Amino acid sequence: MEVDKYAKELEVAVRIVHLACALCGRVQDRLLTMSSDHVMSKDDDSPVTVADLSVQATISWLLSDNFGSQNVSIVAEEDVETISKPDSAGLLEAVVNTVNESLESASKYGLRSPETILGSSKVLEAIRHCNSAGGPTGRHWVLDPVDGTLGFLRGDQYAVALALIEDGKVVLGVLGCPNYPVKTEWLNYHHQRRQTTSQGSSTTPDAWGKGCVLYARRSSGEAWLQPLISGDKILEWPNCARLIRVSSIDDPALATRCEPVERANSDHSFTAGLAHSVGLRKQPLHVHSMAKYAAIARGDAEIFMKFAKSGYKEKIWDHAAGVVIVEEAGGVVTDAGGRPLDFSKGMYLEGLDRGIIVCSGVILHEKLIEAVYASWDSSNL
Repeated sequence: MEVDKYAKELEVAVRIVHLACALCGRVQDRLLTMSSDHVMSKDDDSPVTVADLSVQATISWLLSDNFGSQNVSIVAEEDVETISKPDSAGLLEAVVNTVNESLESASKYGLRSPETILGSSKVLEAIRHCNSAGGPTGRHWVLDPVDGTLGFLRGDQYAVALALIEDGKVVLGVLGCPNYPVKTEWLNYHHQRRQTTSQGSSTTPDAWGKGCVLYARRSSGEAWLQPLISGDKILEWPNCARLIRVSSIDDPALATRCEPVERANSDHSFTAGLAHSVGLRKQPLHVHSMAKYAAIARGDAEIFMKFAKSGYKEKIWDHAAGVVIVEEAGGVVTDAGGRPLDFSKGMYLEGLDRGIIVCSGVILHEKLIEAVYASWDSSNL
């Protein structure tokens, strides 16, 4: 890959995700101190907040502004159906206000603000523009505006994930983790800590440890981390970034695995049995969202396994950004058959062999693949 290929796309994406993280931080503070129209249910009963829709609209507008709306194809999680319902006027108003509030601060992140305030029709148009189905040809931005919405609503871990796929391959990824703490052990205890603090206390990163944005470009052999900016600071580029690398631990007894907090779409009993058979002894790190990919890329954990329950299909926006960051940081990501994940089939990871295995290195990865084959016949999946 040419040295400068995707350099502009990556820089713009990182700046956009920084802005989106700030948006989420403001909304999370408000949601944790009030009950309002800002939370609704989608058709699958999962919660959707003003943050999901505002981030999607904001990122859609900024990508179109930087690269031209005719040149931007976006695959994203949210659609306008929820916000277009008759009883969602309060949510729409909140989204419009949040989008304009965020875009007003765009210059702080080296981005351009709209010349005039965006009305509801323009905001809906920006959300609606994220209607691409992806596929094996062309360029497609892949966005999960708030990955780990339940964690977001609880004041816990969540992520803003943005990736670029070209001709079916993920070529860059940016992962914003606004609540990722300085101390790894706080990943497990932040939710409990949140429950014991006063209702109005701040959830901004500075209150308990910096949030961060991680990013990588395919075939660069480098993954980077920037702390979130706060206050009136201006985002510097790229002076505030530092290289990150996966952990060098390859002994299963010393390795830490990340485990999803939600049990709805994962078979925790199978992964627990697999962990035991491989010789993992440490307690798992319970983490909402794609922050699990951040933990492995930063060297805070060594393993993440996900085996979906029957009927569940993995979406590309839940993995694309994290996969390229972990791989460029020196890690390994495959399905449970040892094959690379295929992002060329549209919105879903079609043809996935049983599950997904993310490791800090080849030795741990090989042990897990072997254990999957040994354990699979006796599983209840």
